[in-house]
Amino acid sequence: MHIEITDRAVKQLKYISEQEKNSNNALRITVDSGGCHGFQYFYDLMESNSFKEDDVVFENDGVKVVVDEISLGMIKGSKIDYTEELIGSQFQVSDNPQAASGCGCGISFEIKV
Repeated sequence: MHIEITDRAVKQLKYISEQEKNSNNALRITVDSGGCHGFQYFYDLMESNSFKEDDVVFENDGVKVVVDEISLGMIKGSKIDYTEELIGSQFQVSDNPQAASGCGCGISFEIKV
């Protein structure tokens, strides 16, 4: 199972780590029920030394993204990106091959059956 971490996401995670003076930051991505399309992405910064037993860690240029096994099944093959738009900036799961459709804001999606 693979997840791609884009250069923009790497750059932003490094920037956050520099601002917080904490090189142990990792981005946790979780999928849970909710949102307008059935499932929803959740993002959280965490200490990279506090992984759980069922976590899968992806790395690009020293930056870590952590996904639990259940969530990974719903986002495998995706890209983790960082977008900056007029309405705000955010980490985002994009090009999710497991999603049948998604909402306009990119937070929720419907899974392929």
